[in-house]
Amino acid sequence: MDRAQQRSPWFWVPSISFSQAVPYVAVMMLSSVMYKKLGVSNTDLAFYTAWLYLPWVIKPLWSPIVELFGTKRRWIVLLQLLTGAALASVALTLHLPEFFRMSLAALWLMAFSSATHDIASDGYYMLGLPTQHQQAAFVGVRSAFYKLAMISGQGGLVYLAGRLTASSGDPAWAWSLVFGAMGTLMLALSAYHQLILPRPDTDRSHTGGGALWKDFVYTFRSFFQKPGIKATIGFLLLYRLGEAQLLKMAAPFLLDPRSQGGLGLSTETFGVVYGTVGVCALVLGGLAGGVVIARFGLKRSLLPMVFIMHVPDLVFVYLATALPTSNVLISACLAVEQFGYGFGFSAFMLYMVLVADGEHKTAHYAICTGFMALGMMVPGMVSGWIQQQLGYQYFFIWACVATLPAFFMTALVRIDPQFGKE
Repeated sequence: MDRAQQRSPWFWVPSISFSQAVPYVAVMMLSSVMYKKLGVSNTDLAFYTAWLYLPWVIKPLWSPIVELFGTKRRWIVLLQLLTGAALASVALTLHLPEFFRMSLAALWLMAFSSATHDIASDGYYMLGLPTQHQQAAFVGVRSAFYKLAMISGQGGLVYLAGRLTASSGDPAWAWSLVFGAMGTLMLALSAYHQLILPRPDTDRSHTGGGALWKDFVYTFRSFFQKPGIKATIGFLLLYRLGEAQLLKMAAPFLLDPRSQGGLGLSTETFGVVYGTVGVCALVLGGLAGGVVIARFGLKRSLLPMVFIMHVPDLVFVYLATALPTSNVLISACLAVEQFGYGFGFSAFMLYMVLVADGEHKTAHYAICTGFMALGMMVPGMVSGWIQQQLGYQYFFIWACVATLPAFFMTALVRIDPQFGKE
């Protein structure tokens, strides 16, 4: 091996995790905040931005193509380039009369590129970190740097958009600069990874002419023939049923005026209390979750981690009921909820690694994340309508009730007692 092949995972695991998060943050949070500030209703912003999850849902349909043609390394670099161009193009649409439709089209291109990038990246992780112990050791690192990208987006960029809007009085101009900055960042990451990524011996093309279709069919069939697959699919779909709805309405709730049942935070304050304090807590939760799994194994850790993930959702019920005015108290509540979310999500990530282990692990992991995205997309689509029917207080009570299926599915999944342990 040359020096590039021997390069420490610390040179590339954090940066790839960061690059995976940037476009996902654009879909998950920034699009909702942006459209809220540009006058789009909760129902429309929830419905249409939830549709942006679709590429992550259906990416298993083309995941074997990524595995069979070219190297994961090459896919990563080129797709980061395309994602950066798509994000930057959003900035060009926001002053147009049809800004909502045209910006959504640009975000759709970004989402398809990002979903394909995730396929290559997840496969590259498993090639670059070939042992279960390495995967378990770095699951917390992956989660942490993914969440650090969320801090940069939900915290720094939202705060910047708020300051630019306050100084200019033009939210469209402010958000144009924000999305332009995100596109530039992705282009820089593409150039960095072209120089820095190792070239594992196992990262190679698997083209086989007429064997392509046979391999494609076999890849999907072998996934659905895994032991306990029904419980696995149910777990992937329902693990975040309540969280999917809560997350989609968190930004509107924090930004809406108190006369409409929200907390009435400014864009800058939102960037601090949710995008920075909250996500820092989420990062710490992810790191703590990785440590706990490495110490006790996934099987022993999973059920307690499900409790720690979902019970703190009750803080939103408190916030919607009490409507506190103290930013310190609001920040503390959000920190508790986000720590629990990060802690429990570490278990979910490692469970998908367990399910994907074996032949065609790249494609099988993509199928897992497709089901995960479907479990986020469908509840998110209807969350805006449910909120407008119930109001924020009863909506968050409903979101907490919707976490109960996760506990039931956790009791059904099969896990090797030694998986994830040091």
